[in-house]
Amino acid sequence: MAENQSYSLGQIAGLLKAELRGDASVVISGLATLQAATQGQITFLANPAYARFLAQTRASAVIVHPRQASECPVDALVMDNPYLGYAALSHLFDPAPVRPAGRHASAVIAASAQVADSAYIGPHAVICDHAVVGEKVVIDSGVHVGEASIIGKGTRIRANTVIYHGVVIGEECLIQAGAVIGGDGFGFAPGATGWQKIAQIGGVRIGNRVEIGAGTTIDRGALDDTLIHDGVIIDNLVQIAHNVQIGANTAIAACAGIAGSAKIGSNCVIGGGCGIVGHIEIADGVHLTGMTMVTKGITESGLYSSGTSFGSNAQWRKSVARFWQLNDLAKKLKDVEKEVRTLHAESDSRSSSKERSQ
Repeated sequence: MAENQSYSLGQIAGLLKAELRGDASVVISGLATLQAATQGQITFLANPAYARFLAQTRASAVIVHPRQASECPVDALVMDNPYLGYAALSHLFDPAPVRPAGRHASAVIAASAQVADSAYIGPHAVICDHAVVGEKVVIDSGVHVGEASIIGKGTRIRANTVIYHGVVIGEECLIQAGAVIGGDGFGFAPGATGWQKIAQIGGVRIGNRVEIGAGTTIDRGALDDTLIHDGVIIDNLVQIAHNVQIGANTAIAACAGIAGSAKIGSNCVIGGGCGIVGHIEIADGVHLTGMTMVTKGITESGLYSSGTSFGSNAQWRKSVARFWQLNDLAKKLKDVEKEVRTLHAESDSRSSSKERSQ
């Protein structure tokens, strides 16, 4: 938890590089929504849908866009991107505990492991042979770091996460509780007696400033490594299969599934519940809306969707019935088109014959 949670409005303006309109000496000790904020707290207006709450806010200050600054009834911090300002400010009031350097007595650390003195190793954590834990890393309780895995400077790994062997995680990453990094990919060869398991020889390499959500799984590669590049953010309960590559700064929402050897570009947004088949490539700058099913590669940036939105059950049943009729309707339409072409041809032929007879 932050030691000092009170700041002057002038200090906050300097941190955010915002234009201060008001009293720089006002003390701010908390952060809240427009509706809930009270004296001593700061809030923000980023979504126009909440503009109606601005006039009644009881906050001491509001982070606003220049367009709303004149309407703000209290002190204001004016920024072109209030939401980004809120994101930066949130860290000043983050109640998450700050872990001190040290090793809990119940932690198990192999003699061959390299653990920086500034790292925190929590209760019942296990650091296996030849693993490397960098400066200011936080390893919470019950975390398993496998053989020869490397955890970069400033990375935080929350409770009960499993890092398998041969995994490389960059600097300043955050891995939420219960994630599994480097488990076996789903690789099997069919044989006469059943499925023959394929040893997953590759690893997982994760870049810097990557965030991985709770319960998310990232499988190790079959031969080459699974690659997650710098700045990627991954929500909870996402499945990333073996040998997937995800480009820098791509965002993946909860419950998405990416099959083996798919290659996702940089700066993509993958909505919740999306499914992406294996062995395809998706270009940079692609945005997939929620529940989109991608069955072939995407070569151009842009917004893509699939599926149908919900409606009443009666509407949905009618739509499904019509969907199953599409093939028959298409055949009938082709027959009608053929008949129309025939009629046109016969009409043209009669016209030509009439002209010749004249």
